[in-house]
Amino acid sequence: MPQYSRSSLVIGTRGSRLALWQAEWVQRQLQAAAPHLSIRLQRIRTSGDKILDVPLAKIGGKGLFVKEIEEALLQGEIDLAVHSMKDVPVELPKGLTLVCIPKREAPFDAFLSLTASSLSGLPQGATVGTSSLRRQAQLLAYRADLSIRMLRGNVETRLRKLREGQYDAIVLAAAGLRRLGLDQQVREYLSPAVSLPAIGQGALGIEAREDHETVRALVMHLDDWPTRIAVTAERAFLRRLGGGCQVPIAGYAVVEGQTVTLEGLVASIDGRQMVRERLVGHVDEAQRLGTRLADRVLEAGGRAILEAIYRQT
Repeated sequence: MPQYSRSSLVIGTRGSRLALWQAEWVQRQLQAAAPHLSIRLQRIRTSGDKILDVPLAKIGGKGLFVKEIEEALLQGEIDLAVHSMKDVPVELPKGLTLVCIPKREAPFDAFLSLTASSLSGLPQGATVGTSSLRRQAQLLAYRADLSIRMLRGNVETRLRKLREGQYDAIVLAAAGLRRLGLDQQVREYLSPAVSLPAIGQGALGIEAREDHETVRALVMHLDDWPTRIAVTAERAFLRRLGGGCQVPIAGYAVVEGQTVTLEGLVASIDGRQMVRERLVGHVDEAQRLGTRLADRVLEAGGRAILEAIYRQT
């Protein structure tokens, strides 16, 4: 590993318990590799952390949890940023790059309830909390009788609202619950057939300035090749669709040897219309595979669904 010329390194992160866990994990890995370095975290409050009473789809969605952190990167206030990949827009600001994508945690959605052991076991008309249009559409496609209500806040806040009885059930990302040691509260992991994950869900992204070669070299050993290939395919799918949190889009890639299998969907918000397609290709063509799958989804009816959603918003 190249010698890092400075004596200190600053990692930018959001201030939630989950975000801090993720940043501290990166901090520990880097500290073990470079014991001479003084590595500290800098908490940065993002727009997504400040606006908690409005659905993400109505305030822009993508970029809300990274914009202020990326500004700090560009201004040299921090050296690295640790993000949840599902929060990172497909287009990065000029001068920044994703230098590392560590090994992915479970990418699936998790069902939590105090009264039901599974999604299918919920009573008729049960109230389910989520802030994701992707989850909403797929939940309604699976069970049109459900009442989907907005659920914002960090993991602890969402769990508290469930305990208080504000919802019959909630759906969260399994990765965050596992990282925080809360996975014993999960009643069911939803299969991709029921709830296809968000683009990049379960993966972390380490972002840095393109011209900061020593920083990039310092963290490259944390990069996980299969995860990077999978996330590359998923993000190419999202890029071609041009969507974000304002539309129900899902994509999940699995890498086995030299093969990547990518599944993606576009759905109406009420779940009544859904286009779901799957492609298999070589890992060297991950980006092209994502683009091809998006084109297939658009041609199969996805374009009409997206246009209808954009007309309503």
